[in-house]
Amino acid sequence: MLKVSLNDISWIKRGRQRREIILHIEGRSTPTEIAHKSNYSLNHTSRILNEFKKKGFVALLNPEQKTGRLYELTTKGRLIRDNLRVN
Repeated sequence: MLKVSLNDISWIKRGRQRREIILHIEGRSTPTEIAHKSNYSLNHTSRILNEFKKKGFVALLNPEQKTGRLYELTTKGRLIRDNLRVN
């Protein structure tokens, strides 16, 4: 069973924008959809999504596309999001 490290949860909780953005990723979403739901700029949302991708919290489903990219939470990302919703 996959466990989420306390360091990962702490890293998300320390950043208000990171918390808001991970909570607004539902299913397959574009950065524009996530930005609108979280009320952050597209530029800021895209930067955070790239950080999430590097940490394994989201997967980029169509990397060959330059616009209309689709992101989805990984199992690790869903566990973190669910942990944040409970706490």
